[in-house]
Amino acid sequence: MPLKTTKFALQVHLKSDQQQLASLEAALEEGDAKSVAVALGDIARAKGMSAVAKDSGLTREALYKALSEKGDPKLSTLFSVVTALGLKVSIAA
Repeated sequence: MPLKTTKFALQVHLKSDQQQLASLEAALEEGDAKSVAVALGDIARAKGMSAVAKDSGLTREALYKALSEKGDPKLSTLFSVVTALGLKVSIAA
């Protein structure tokens, strides 16, 4: 009998703000825009995509698409999501 597997859903494990922030920081350290978008998507799903969509002014469908592995969100979308999640963006040397 073949073994059945399911896709790992990280958002199920991102229960606290600290876990969510650590996930996003790890994605930022990778230096890959797609990793950051996916991490934001995981956090948005953990917090509730409908609430994040409402707070960001974007549709749920647009967020799911933009924050997926195949998505390529605009910077304005990323900033809207970051703000909706109650986060701030900063850069340090």
